[in-house]
Amino acid sequence: MKDITQKQKQDTDEEVLSRVPDNKQKIKWVYVVYFTLVHILAIIGLYNFCNAKYQTIIFSFVVGGIGGFGVTGGAHRYYSHKSFKANLPLQIILLLCYSVSGQHSLVTWVRDHRMHHKFSETDADPHNANRGFFYAHIGWLMQHHHPEYYKRSSNIDVSDIINDPLVQFHAKYFFLAKILICFVLPIIIPVYAWNESWKISLLVPGILRYVCNLNFTFSVNSIAHFWGHKPYNKSIQPVQNLIVSILAMGEGWHNYHHVFPMDYRTSELGGYLFNLTTMWLDFFARIGWAYDLKTPSEQLVRRVAINHGDGSWHDASDKIILGK
Repeated sequence: MKDITQKQKQDTDEEVLSRVPDNKQKIKWVYVVYFTLVHILAIIGLYNFCNAKYQTIIFSFVVGGIGGFGVTGGAHRYYSHKSFKANLPLQIILLLCYSVSGQHSLVTWVRDHRMHHKFSETDADPHNANRGFFYAHIGWLMQHHHPEYYKRSSNIDVSDIINDPLVQFHAKYFFLAKILICFVLPIIIPVYAWNESWKISLLVPGILRYVCNLNFTFSVNSIAHFWGHKPYNKSIQPVQNLIVSILAMGEGWHNYHHVFPMDYRTSELGGYLFNLTTMWLDFFARIGWAYDLKTPSEQLVRRVAINHGDGSWHDASDKIILGK
């Protein structure tokens, strides 16, 4: 596919705007029913978690980690921020892992995330935290965006994603890959590999794992915008939150990330324990599959923290990591 010209880009934006509903913030009842149903099934899955075979429990965590990495390392750090470069095998891995997460199309994910950074905590922010915790967490997916979102979305350039041949191929088969890799395979593998029951396989590695992946991602938009420290910029809403960093594989160092969005680590903190995504990216860097990993200088981080932070920054010591 040829690169999108300015005229083509304008046409694309006009098409987006033409699909805006008359009542731009009306409830999406299909999504309300869908999210309600899968969360009810996830609660049932949690109730049956202890009845699952140990292989199923391990398998659920592995699949959950794969899907999580597809979001954090793929959709977020690679495609949204271009914080590192990846060779073809790694790009394929990132797209496959993202399919396991079962989220929106990659172009939609990237557009929304770039909107979030450019218009953070405004009506153009798709999950504006100023509209409340529930809205920032999941409510924004249950209704049409604010009119300002549609107005400003044409200012967000995602041509690099749209024009990527591999992403084009992924988009063409996205729905099929999402159904197969996110749901079908995680459900049938335990049944045929170690004779797990269909009920447990559906509820635990199927629905519970999927819903946990969703909520761990959502927690970055909600929890990490409400509770925590602001060592790098006290004037913005994103915060450092250890719990979110554990659940979302290193994405909870959100105050840092909004100040230094191009850092592939999303944090200056050195350990892998609270940043599993960075651990995997460093592994791929060691074997040459990831390269040109971007990081700010220590001097810049220090200067910004001292001049703009809330005073909780202490050379990234263990005390600040644990919030002590």
